[in-house]
Amino acid sequence: MSDTQTLYALFAEKIAAALGALEMEAVLPVGAAATPVSIEPPRDPAHGDLATNAAMVLAKQAKTNPRALAEKIVGKLADDPLVSSIEIAGPGFLNLRLDRANWQRELEIIATLGAEYGRSDVGTGETVNIEYVSANPTGPMHMGHCRGAVVGDALARLLEFAGHTVIREYYVNDAGSQVQVLARSAHLRYREALGEDIGEIPPGLYPGDYLKPVGDQLAQEFGKTYVSAPESEWLDMFRERAVAAMMAMIRDDLALLGIHHDVFASEAALQQAGKPAAAEAWLREHDLVYDGLLEAPKGKTPEDWEPVELPLFRSTRFGDDQDRPIRKSDGSWTYFGADLAYHMQKAESADALIDIWGADHAGTVKRIKAAVAALSEGEGKPIPFDVKLVQMVQLLRNGEPVKMSKRAGTFVTLADVVQEVGKDVVRFTMLTRKPEAQMDFDFAKVVEASKDNPVFYVQYAHARISSTLRKGAAEGIEPSAQALDRLGAEDLELIKIAAQFTRQVEAAAEAREPHRIAFFLHDLASAFHTFWNLGNDEPGKRILIAQDRQLSAARLFLASQIAQVLRNGLALLGVEAVEEL
Repeated sequence: MSDTQTLYALFAEKIAAALGALEMEAVLPVGAAATPVSIEPPRDPAHGDLATNAAMVLAKQAKTNPRALAEKIVGKLADDPLVSSIEIAGPGFLNLRLDRANWQRELEIIATLGAEYGRSDVGTGETVNIEYVSANPTGPMHMGHCRGAVVGDALARLLEFAGHTVIREYYVNDAGSQVQVLARSAHLRYREALGEDIGEIPPGLYPGDYLKPVGDQLAQEFGKTYVSAPESEWLDMFRERAVAAMMAMIRDDLALLGIHHDVFASEAALQQAGKPAAAEAWLREHDLVYDGLLEAPKGKTPEDWEPVELPLFRSTRFGDDQDRPIRKSDGSWTYFGADLAYHMQKAESADALIDIWGADHAGTVKRIKAAVAALSEGEGKPIPFDVKLVQMVQLLRNGEPVKMSKRAGTFVTLADVVQEVGKDVVRFTMLTRKPEAQMDFDFAKVVEASKDNPVFYVQYAHARISSTLRKGAAEGIEPSAQALDRLGAEDLELIKIAAQFTRQVEAAAEAREPHRIAFFLHDLASAFHTFWNLGNDEPGKRILIAQDRQLSAARLFLASQIAQVLRNGLALLGVEAVEEL
């Protein structure tokens, strides 16, 4: 047992040792002790402090019933001084009650590890590529992009904290029709900057004023050279200039949320480098692409559809509804063809891939998963791939929807929202629900000083502790671990919740669900507020007790470690812990 081994890790080791001993006695077959078992708090706290399903999981291997195996495990743990009692519950679950020394020790471990408390190595250095945001470079970030951006960034932080190596990637869709429209829109603003009255923006072009500075820059650089020039002379150059300007704007917008990517992968560069063609050759070599007739889309009758032979990827072999074309009839790449090559490129430098997409891309999931599965098969190694779909956010003001118009180019930008309510409020709010669940973002409610506002509720817990520590210091009382044995039952219950942080980090990382950390922080904050309120009715349960400086110092130590766990969890969400509200 190391000086900084957290409680759940310690008891995982103890149970593993007990199972190992039973393996040595031939009660369990060789290798059975390595079988994963759960160690977690019982659903009902009245049943104890820890529960394990070890006997349930291993009984079949031991060729006995779970209760009989549970009795043998009890025999190996019963004399441990850190275990007060063990009970066999139901068909064979084990419920452990722990000596209070465990909880006192956990507080001291939190104090020792500080910002490192909760860090895990379960990721074993696995490199995970997380692609998120990837908004088309045709304008500033708006709130439709915000939720996926926060989820992706929080997931990256979480996986790093759990021992993974993370590549944060943004896929720049700078090839195709949408960036040609951007170039034409920039050309219109370029003419406007040179004094031309352009009138109303024609349908099909981007109408937002955000392109005016791009037009100004182009006018300064080229003068009137391209005012009347044919499109072929300026389209590609204007596209490159406009995309670069939009990406600079997007980077600045994301920075307001504390979001930075490691890699910006260009679709245009991907195609110029011949990656889709190389991918097609590789797929043909592995009999994963063939030339065939594309099926008629759903709703089309044979009379409406003219069959055309195209290179088709065998996606039905991997669970998709139909084989998918990777090229169009004119020989250009389909979006799927380019996307397939892009995922092959990502897999070259990562052990696992995660894409964070808007829910409107749900129809694309099967084919991309099929592509990665094909890549796994062709390479002879599994490439774990997960797609997280994120629902849109509905913006409200005092319960009323915020009106926006795509036609007029009016929308609520991410920068506007961060400026109004702050980065931390935006980030935490985006993680207060599962990403696949619908979300309302009410400008009034997210800044409300109320326990119904989870952002405020968690921040207030940390601020409340900070205030109490300042008050203690003013009275000459500093946090101290010397009298932790004087802490009462309510104090210990608070430690028990905080001690779950590491296992929550590991579970959230394994599930790829950073919102679990937000849920845990809310539970911890709620427990602290309940603990605090006990002192309103019973002065002896206050943190600071004027006539008992020793107990006050112990409770200040407890409170300061709860604050540390809150800070560590908030850091995973990219949220700062405030000292006062």
